Amino acid sequence: MVQTSPSQPSQPSQPLQIDNINEAEASRVRILSEALPYIQQFRGRTVVVKYGGAAMKDGSLKADVVRDIVFMACVGIRPVVVHGGGPEINIWLGKLGIEPQFKDGLRVTDAPTMDVVEMVLVGRVNKELVSLINQAGGKAVGLCGVDGNLITARPQGAEGVGFVGEVSGIDSGLLKSLVEAGYIPIVSSVASDETGQAYNINADTVAGEIAAALGAEKLILLTDTKGILEDYKDPSTLLPKLDIQQARRLIETGVVAGGMIPKVNCCVRSLAQGVGAAHILDGRVPHALLLEIFSDLGIGSMIVASEFHS
Repeated sequence: MVQTSPSQPSQPSQPLQIDNINEAEASRVRILSEALPYIQQFRGRTVVVKYGGAAMKDGSLKADVVRDIVFMACVGIRPVVVHGGGPEINIWLGKLGIEPQFKDGLRVTDAPTMDVVEMVLVGRVNKELVSLINQAGGKAVGLCGVDGNLITARPQGAEGVGFVGEVSGIDSGLLKSLVEAGYIPIVSSVASDETGQAYNINADTVAGEIAAALGAEKLILLTDTKGILEDYKDPSTLLPKLDIQQARRLIETGVVAGGMIPKVNCCVRSLAQGVGAAHILDGRVPHALLLEIFSDLGIGSMIVASEFHS
């Protein structure tokens, strides 16, 4: 007969069940705990997100963005989403037998094209995004610039581009009412002038002006690049942080060129009007929004008003 020694299992470890804790669950809880300081810092603050690029076309990335936006709202951040929808506009122009045309990077927007832009952005892309956010547990409201006189447009001024507009004014009253009531505004970049003529406006520009009008904590542009690169062919030359002066110098010297110029310009304009920080993020990275806001990882380029701005 084998006697059990008193030193054998008194089982002090059983109530803790350390070995039985699922590592994935433990990681999830640890990550949430580490996010607490960021949640405390940004709770009650407005974050304007310009949604577009691959994150709008890829179903998996789209689902990530939707979940990120709902997560932000659930922890007390006030997201406002601005979107374009170029690829879907091209699809519908094709279905209607209208050839898409571009001039100096701007979509040539004659009257028939403007009708399609308005139909696609306001009627399809906007409502799909509202529906997805609502399905994920958020409370989204779809708007365009006409609603509540949110955006007043004027002609962009370039010759031969038709109804391409720019922002002449923002009336942020409706947006403020919505975010204070816990809604997530989803804004398409279509607006009209004082006569009711509709204009197609660059969504980056709209996002920057709305961020400025709301005094947002952050403006985040989701793009299809890693951020601002010193050498656009070399991803390792990413500039993680720069100020307005550096950003302007990069445009002057041609380091920032092409489609990145309007993005950087709208960041600079919003910062000059009081936005806390502007971020250009790679929307191809899953959960790019949460990685930027709730970690020190800094996955894109952050532009601040000056190097002394924290």
